[in-house]
Amino acid sequence: MKKQKTRDHIVEAADQLFYQQGYEHTSFTDISDAVQISRGNFYYHFKTKDDILDAVISARMDKTRKMLAQWELDGSTPQGRIECFIRILITNRDKILNYGCPVGTLTTELAKLNHASREEANALFTLFRTWLEEQFILLGRSKDADDLAMHLLARSQGVATLASAFHDAKFIDQEVAQMCDWLNAYMPKE
Repeated sequence: MKKQKTRDHIVEAADQLFYQQGYEHTSFTDISDAVQISRGNFYYHFKTKDDILDAVISARMDKTRKMLAQWELDGSTPQGRIECFIRILITNRDKILNYGCPVGTLTTELAKLNHASREEANALFTLFRTWLEEQFILLGRSKDADDLAMHLLARSQGVATLASAFHDAKFIDQEVAQMCDWLNAYMPKE
């Protein structure tokens, strides 16, 4: 049990450091210092930084799946569930202002590095895309559901990028309101 707890603690610390500093600029020492364990104990759990990255991506996938499942419970309608996705920008406003989107920053960095794990990281976006597409289908937009899902993903990524670049919380609030208005335009008319 203690071994798994230490491993989970390492993954959590690495996830935070990869987000705040970037994967390339985070060292084994940074992670072991954050967890406050010896390097020997650290290497017992992970032999390479790529092993840690794989564990971080897997943990993010698990957290994202749980979040989407919670949105299924929180949103009684497809529109309500999509609004949960849109409002994540407000929920994570402070982190976004300081570091950008955790998914966007990691996938961009791994693409620039031509890293072998970039496809696994991209699966996080695919998870959101597929889920959003399903919600738009439930809204009666089956013909253009994927296009709408991609539009919303692109817009949310643009908002996160620009809000971080300009450190502008008001911009996030304004864009979230506009995305919710946009979503209302796609509601089926009764």
